[in-house]
Amino acid sequence: MSEKNERESMEFDVVIVGGGPSGLAAACRLAQLAEADCKELSVVVVEKGSEIGAHVLSGNVFESRALDELYPDWKEEGAPVKTAVKSDIIHYLTGEKSAVRVPGLFLPSPMHNKGNYIISLGRLCQWLGEKAEVAGINVFPGFAASEVLYGDDGRVKGVVTSDMGIGKDGQQKPGYQPGYELLGKYTIFAEGVRGNLGESLMQNFDLRKDADPQHYGIGIKEIWEIDPSLHDEGTVVHTMGWPLDNRTEGGGFLYHAADNKVFLGFIVALNYTNPHLSPFNEFQRWKLHPRIRLYLEGGKRLSYGARAVNKGGYQSLPKLTFPGGMLVGCDAGFLNGAKIKGGHTAIKTGMLAAESVYEGLQNDGEKAELTDYETAVRSSWVNDELYRARNFGPALHKYGTFFGAAFAFIDQNIFRGKLPFTMRNRHPDHKSLQTLSDAQPIEYPKPDGVISFDRLSSVFLSSTNHEEDQPSHLTLKDENIPVAYNLPTFDEPAQRYCPAGVYEIVDEDGRSRFQINAQNCVHCKTCDIKDPKQNIVWTVPEGGGGPNYTGM
Repeated sequence: MSEKNERESMEFDVVIVGGGPSGLAAACRLAQLAEADCKELSVVVVEKGSEIGAHVLSGNVFESRALDELYPDWKEEGAPVKTAVKSDIIHYLTGEKSAVRVPGLFLPSPMHNKGNYIISLGRLCQWLGEKAEVAGINVFPGFAASEVLYGDDGRVKGVVTSDMGIGKDGQQKPGYQPGYELLGKYTIFAEGVRGNLGESLMQNFDLRKDADPQHYGIGIKEIWEIDPSLHDEGTVVHTMGWPLDNRTEGGGFLYHAADNKVFLGFIVALNYTNPHLSPFNEFQRWKLHPRIRLYLEGGKRLSYGARAVNKGGYQSLPKLTFPGGMLVGCDAGFLNGAKIKGGHTAIKTGMLAAESVYEGLQNDGEKAELTDYETAVRSSWVNDELYRARNFGPALHKYGTFFGAAFAFIDQNIFRGKLPFTMRNRHPDHKSLQTLSDAQPIEYPKPDGVISFDRLSSVFLSSTNHEEDQPSHLTLKDENIPVAYNLPTFDEPAQRYCPAGVYEIVDEDGRSRFQINAQNCVHCKTCDIKDPKQNIVWTVPEGGGGPNYTGM
């Protein structure tokens, strides 16, 4: 019997891939529409994390605009959105011990967070997941969608979940279970940043032909419990400048959440040029700056994680629909870079997709491509937001962080994002690295184990786990490239851009070997984005594998 015939099929009206904010918002909105019409609707949300929220990581200062629309009574209904922002502080770090506080008058207007909340996006997703289940949605955590299913007419008809119980040798182990075919009249792809199925759909349907390349950052985050005397609940701190140079985009954040916790992290744009740069080590030394360290003295680090962040914005949005489905949230790239926020746009695009799908189902799903979803997005406040912020990222890339920030102030505060031109950035992030001969070496301080730490102790705090005896979910198109090309040209940058110690160059008998420690992977997707030859391919492991974030 073939593997295809071994698989069980389950049929639904709608299949949703991803249990993040956009996928769950879509599920909840579908349930609301069906309930209002007294109709039965079968919907499944398939999530690769061991539970809803296990793979969700974000800063997160949250704008409640879309949640207000989805659940107007969310406060009374107990949503975990409670810590209101009371003040914004931005420091321009001019050196390892010096800084200048930026007056509020000079902040770009999107950086003002009055009316927003400091939250755990993972906790919010857990709440949305509970709302979805109560409304009758099938929520399947621990199942990774590994393949798109197509009909004979080329229309997307669902997904296949990954097989369980395959050994490293590719053979079936005693507990082998084939994946399931989840079939739907429509499929909503809500995998988050750099979703592997979303990427395959973009290639298959040429969805990016009219868009700039998507651009990315890597965000690294920790949660600390700090001395109550140093805690200032509701305060939002951002930094720019040191330790990055003026040509390297990025910066830090420190948010005073509830219960003496602070959420802190660092984002480095993945168009950085120096192959010696290590985003993880930049974050660790950023914590040593007096303006940050003062909050952490005497505190305890509780959690660690990392993930890629979309930053291409308006110009990088692909075509959103194709026969049988659509892209929502960060799978499409709806983060507002000027605000550094994507939760609200993810929820809204999930809702708009649900409304389009529900309308399509009224004719039993006969309409192949729901182009009205794209029309709805383009006429929504999401489009207006991203359009107004469209020059933010390209300006930083073109002018550097200092003058780029000055441009952002003029663009956002004076012209309200309506300057009569649109800047472009058509240079892919993976093509930005200088060769070793042109790059300045970077010396990073050794971790002190108090404020700064090493990778492996950090990965331990992410509760990352993969079944050891399974094929690696990180593969190489050409096994020779890391040592033959990347090592002499860039000193194999995967050793440094990975925040989890997955990639190593190991010397054996005088020869170099590229080693992949896939069990360490926190699913940030940085390798899939930044490898200079696009040689590393990130695919899903067995369902339930990866980090198990708590409250991130």
